[in-house]
Amino acid sequence: MSVDPCVLLRRMFDAAIEAAQPSHNVPPHLPAPPKGRLIVIGAGKASAAMARAVEDHWPGELSGLVVTRYGYAVSCRRIEIVEAAHPVPDAAGMAAARRMLEFVHGLTADDLVLCLISGGGSALLPLPLDGLTLEHKQSLNRALLKSGASINEMNCVRRHLSAIKGGRLAAACHPAPVLTLAISDVPGDDPINIASGPTVPDPTTCADALAIVRRYGIDLPSPVREALSSGRGESVKPGDPRLARAEIHLIATPQMALEAAAGVARQAGYTPLLLGDAIEGEAREVGKAMAGIARSVAQHGHPTAAPCVLLSGGETTVTVRGRGRGGRNVEFLLSLAVALDGLPNVWAIAGDTDGVDGAEEVAGGIVTPDTLSRAWSKGIRAVDRLADNDGHGFFEALGEQVITGPTLTNVNDFRAVLVDGAP
Repeated sequence: MSVDPCVLLRRMFDAAIEAAQPSHNVPPHLPAPPKGRLIVIGAGKASAAMARAVEDHWPGELSGLVVTRYGYAVSCRRIEIVEAAHPVPDAAGMAAARRMLEFVHGLTADDLVLCLISGGGSALLPLPLDGLTLEHKQSLNRALLKSGASINEMNCVRRHLSAIKGGRLAAACHPAPVLTLAISDVPGDDPINIASGPTVPDPTTCADALAIVRRYGIDLPSPVREALSSGRGESVKPGDPRLARAEIHLIATPQMALEAAAGVARQAGYTPLLLGDAIEGEAREVGKAMAGIARSVAQHGHPTAAPCVLLSGGETTVTVRGRGRGGRNVEFLLSLAVALDGLPNVWAIAGDTDGVDGAEEVAGGIVTPDTLSRAWSKGIRAVDRLADNDGHGFFEALGEQVITGPTLTNVNDFRAVLVDGAP
């Protein structure tokens, strides 16, 4: 073997993150200067880095307000950067969202709003509908995160309880045109689900949101239930004239990140097999499925022959039943390791491209052929940790965490399973 598989996996992960950096992807999409003012707004884990890229390449005057996650701020001269909490929102995010609506009030048709959106924006713009409180939003967020609901389902509920998402931010900018530059972190890249779509029309309804809440057995406080059941939380719909001059461009996507990683694999002599950029489902079930594909490659040369790397993206979910530290990427890896059961010549990495898996300041982890045996030597049973949703505790104990710090971007989860020859 010419390269350490763990080193190669990390190089692929780093290449995926680098491909989605705002410094590369924002400048080619900047618009022509407007007759009036350029107003820059935005939210998400990448939004501050996106704002810096705008400042570095914009030829004229501008002003703006952007909110990002704590620790993800980037120094800007003319665009104010506010930090707030993610994944559970806080008062700083609510205040920033309220100020953002005030910031775009009174614009003219000659002005231009440049909106910078990336994953995390849903929690970072938690301005509730009239009659609802931040505490309502916080408790609902916690319930959704534990429920096993997909990101698209969670964002559908959030949109219908928000005073700024679901097209409402773009409507507040009217009559100024709005150009949104978005970095996608959602399966399928549907703009309505990136930060819950603050600048795009929303075809879903309050009834859809209520159905999701019922599906996962989430108890709603009476004011929240009233906002949905009465239709008071209805979002801005397609065809609304206030959004007639709103456009959106996807400037970085999970597929772009996977293709960058595939290039690294090819250079190292491994055949990349891209299994999809929008894989969803329970993290532990996806782990079992990937283990089955890896075993088929190792033993039968199907669906491709070793040496190869199985690449995938998307956003899995975790239905929390245990008391562990969670993390969907580490839960995927823990399930994968259990299913592989020490199969030789198979390594894997999984991580969130924003550097945060769940609520931990850890991107993910790495699985090696001896992961289970080394855990046993420390008295750790992988199946017990999996049952307790304690992927982070497991990989921390083995020293197999992947820690990047703030990556300043977010194109969802990255998974790579490397198979190097038959056992």
